[in-house]
Amino acid sequence: MLPKFYWLLGIFATPVMFILGGPFIKESWEGALQGHLNSATLISIGAISAYGYSMLMLFTGGENIYFDTATMILVLFTLGRYLEASGRAKAVRNVAPLLEAERQWATVIENGKEIRSSISKMKVGMNIRVRPGERIPVDGIVLEGFSSADESILTGENRAVRKSEGDLVLAGSINQKGSLLVECRNLGSATQWGLICQSVRESLSHPSSIQRLADHVASIFVPIVLGIAVLTIIYWQSQVPLNQALLNGLAVLVVACPCALGLAAPLATALGLGQFLHRGCIIRGGEVQETLAQIRKIAFDKTGTLTKGATSVIEIENNDASQEEVLQRAAGLEQHSEHSLAQGIVSAAKERNLNVTNPERVQAVAGNGVMGYIGGELTAVGRSEWMKKQGLEMPTAFVNKLRNYESSGQTVVCVGWSGKIHGLLLLDDMLLPEVPVMVKTLQSLGMRIMLLTGDLPAVASRIAKSAGVEEWKASMSPDEKCNFIEQWGGIEDPAIMVGDGLNDGPVLARAEVGIAVGSSTDLARETADLVLPEKGLALLPWVISLARAVHRTIITNLLWAFGYNLVAITLAVFGMLQPILAAGLMAGSSLLVVFNSLRLEQFTDQAVDFISVKVTSPSRQSTGLQNSPKFGE
Repeated sequence: MLPKFYWLLGIFATPVMFILGGPFIKESWEGALQGHLNSATLISIGAISAYGYSMLMLFTGGENIYFDTATMILVLFTLGRYLEASGRAKAVRNVAPLLEAERQWATVIENGKEIRSSISKMKVGMNIRVRPGERIPVDGIVLEGFSSADESILTGENRAVRKSEGDLVLAGSINQKGSLLVECRNLGSATQWGLICQSVRESLSHPSSIQRLADHVASIFVPIVLGIAVLTIIYWQSQVPLNQALLNGLAVLVVACPCALGLAAPLATALGLGQFLHRGCIIRGGEVQETLAQIRKIAFDKTGTLTKGATSVIEIENNDASQEEVLQRAAGLEQHSEHSLAQGIVSAAKERNLNVTNPERVQAVAGNGVMGYIGGELTAVGRSEWMKKQGLEMPTAFVNKLRNYESSGQTVVCVGWSGKIHGLLLLDDMLLPEVPVMVKTLQSLGMRIMLLTGDLPAVASRIAKSAGVEEWKASMSPDEKCNFIEQWGGIEDPAIMVGDGLNDGPVLARAEVGIAVGSSTDLARETADLVLPEKGLALLPWVISLARAVHRTIITNLLWAFGYNLVAITLAVFGMLQPILAAGLMAGSSLLVVFNSLRLEQFTDQAVDFISVKVTSPSRQSTGLQNSPKFGE
C-alpha cells in the first residue's frame, strides 16, 4: 500500500497543474491549432507527462511518483517567465509615454469653462490649460503664465527650458512649475511627439532580420527536441527501468525549452530602441539598428548638416578706417537689401551693438551691390568690379588678399566711400563647432567618412580640411549624389548618408541608412531611417556605438542560447540531468539572457560627453558659400 504522503502530493499537485500549468497548456494548444509548436509545448508535455505518469502509479499501486518534478517544473518556468516579463517591462518602460500621443487628454477652455477633451477631438486654435506636472499634449504658443518644461523626451536635453508668454511649447514635454494657457498650433501626427509615437509602433511591430532568424530557428527547434526526447526514451528503455527512461526523456524536453533563444533578439532590440528614443532620436525599427551596427562608411551633406546653413561675417579687413565703421556703413546699406548675404552683415552689426545709421537715396543694383549716401558721402557695398565702376579705388594691400579669398571659394564683399575701398567683409557658412571632434570620434570607431557637396572644389577642399574629413566630392547634383552613394556603398559594403535639405531627400532614401538632422526639411525627415534631435549631430558616434552594442548583445545572447542547448541536451540524452535540475538550468539560461540585455539600459558612451564639452572654437572655422553668389541676385 502506498504511503498517504503520496496521496497528499497528488492532491496538492492537481491545483498547481491547473493554476500554473493552465497558461502553458493553453498557449501550446493555441499554437498547435495554428500549425506550429513553441516553448510552451515542451513545458506542457513535460509537466503533463510527469503528472500523468504519477497519477497512473498512484492508482495502480506503483512506487515511482513524480508529482514534485511536475510541480517544480511549472514553478521554475513560471518564475522564469515572471523575471523575463520584468526584463521586458524595463525595456518598454522608457518608451511607454511615446505610445500615448493619441490617447492623451487635455483641458480645453471654452466660453471661460474648463472641459476635459480627447486630443483626437481637438482642433488648431483651441486654448488649453496645462497644469504643473502634466504632459503638454499639443504644439502651441503660451498665451499666459510662466513655467519651465522638461523636453528631454524630444531633445535628449535634461535641462529644463523656461516658458513664458509668446514661447513655443512642444507636445510630449512635461510642464514643471507653473500653470500655462496654450494656444494649439499642431496636434497628433503633425507634432514631433506624434512622429516619435508612430516610429515606436513601427519599430516594435517589425522584427529585425536577426530576430526573424532566431524565431524561425526556434520554430523548427521544438519538433526536433520532441524527436530527440522520444529517441532518448526508446534508447534508455532497453537499459534502465521505464520510469527512469521517461525521466531522461522528460529532462530533454525541459532543458531544451528555447526561452532564451526567443528572448535573445527582441529584448536587446527593445532596450536599444528605448535608449535611442530617450535621446530624442526617431528610429524606424530594429532593422535600422542592426544595419547601423555593420556599416563602416558614412557620407555627409555640407550646407545645414555640417554647417549652420546661414552666412556670417567671419573676418573684416580694414584700411584707413576702423572695423566698426566698415561694418556699420555696410549694415546701414544692407538693411535695405533682400540679398541672402545682407542678413549676415546686419546680424554681425547687431551682435557688436553697433548703431546702424539710415542712409539716404539707397539704390540696389541687381547682381552687383547696394549704394547710398551716409553723412553726405557716397557709400557702396558690393563686388570689386562694380565698386571700381563707381569710382572707388582698391588699395594695393587688398589686391592679393581679395584674390586669395576668392580663389578659395569664399565670398568677399567690398565696402567703400570717399573714392576708396576701406574694408573687405569675408562671409562664410560657419562650421558647426562640434563637427571636428565628432568626425575624429567617428574615425576612431573605424568609420570611413566622405563629404558630398554641390559647392566648388576649392570650397569642398577647405571645408573638408576644417572638419578633418580626408575624402570629398564637389560640384555634385542631387542625382549624382544618389548614384555615388550606391556605387560607393554597394551591396557588400553599404553606406550611411547624413543630410538635411530638400534636395537630400532622394539620396537619404537611396542610402542603406539615411540619417536626417533635427532641423531637416519635411521631405528629408520622411525619407530618413533615423532622425536626430535638433542640434543632435554630436550624437552620431553615440548612435553608432549603441547600435553596435545592441548587435553584440544579440549575438552574445544567441551564442549562449545555442551553446547552452547543445551542451544541456547532450547531458540530458546521456541521462546526466534530472528534470528538476534541468528546469533550474533552463530558468537560469533565460535569466542570463535577460541580465545581459539589461546592461544596455545603462549604456553610456564618453564620445557624446566629450563632444559636448570639448568643441573647437567656431570663430575661425568656416565652410564657404555655394559659388560665391553675386550681390543683389
